[in-house]
Amino acid sequence: MPQIHPTAIVDPGAELAEGVQVGPYAVIGPKVRIGERTRVDAHCVIQGETSIGTDNHFHPFSSIGGMPQDISHNGEVTRLEIGDRNTVREYCTFNTGTFKEEGVTRVGSDNWIMAYVHIAHDSRLGNHTILANNVTLAGHVHVGDWAVIGGLTGIHQWVHVGAHSMIGFQGHVAQDVAPYMTVDGQPLVTRAVNLIGLKRRGFSAERIGVIRSMHKALFRRGLTVEQAKAEFDNLRGQGGDEDIDLMLDFLAGATRGLIR
Repeated sequence: MPQIHPTAIVDPGAELAEGVQVGPYAVIGPKVRIGERTRVDAHCVIQGETSIGTDNHFHPFSSIGGMPQDISHNGEVTRLEIGDRNTVREYCTFNTGTFKEEGVTRVGSDNWIMAYVHIAHDSRLGNHTILANNVTLAGHVHVGDWAVIGGLTGIHQWVHVGAHSMIGFQGHVAQDVAPYMTVDGQPLVTRAVNLIGLKRRGFSAERIGVIRSMHKALFRRGLTVEQAKAEFDNLRGQGGDEDIDLMLDFLAGATRGLIR
């Protein structure tokens, strides 16, 4: 059975699985579904059409599933979906979606989300990401798996952040961040391949070599993006074909231009 503190308010319509813990003064709304062993600490508010997976931990004072902060939103019923094993620290805010897209905001699994992070409507957060304190994702932002975003970073609406990338402290991100790359500075520029992150994840020397060659083509040789993409075919068969495919898929979906 769920463990619910006597001061918490849990609507009878909420669905709480076995082992869920709800702390003092938390509020759980009628359309919320929470998976096994998820912990909701004191003073959290979880509302709206929100589904949450297993083994998550929401620290005190977070507001999860609130209406989108979008002036065009007229009260339509939209959703927030959260996966498994996420850590969400204090004072985070995650909003439901709008019908400018699918009406869903999605947070994946195994993410480490620090205090005061805001995830706006229709954003997509992948798996195994790290969002440091005060990171703000505007509406429709997509963040790939294993991305790391430095503290006090703001990301403009519709921006895509590629998998395995890293954004430095206090970034003002108004264009897309390519996969595998590190961006930093004011204004932001692509500095190098995220070598430390890739090595920690067990990337082979061959894969890293292919990624470094893509970095040179995209960011160091003065080529256009289309010219760089044409050169990626020469890198196939060297052990990094999956990384080439991921980069090409990202570039095909990029809409705001790359940070270069």
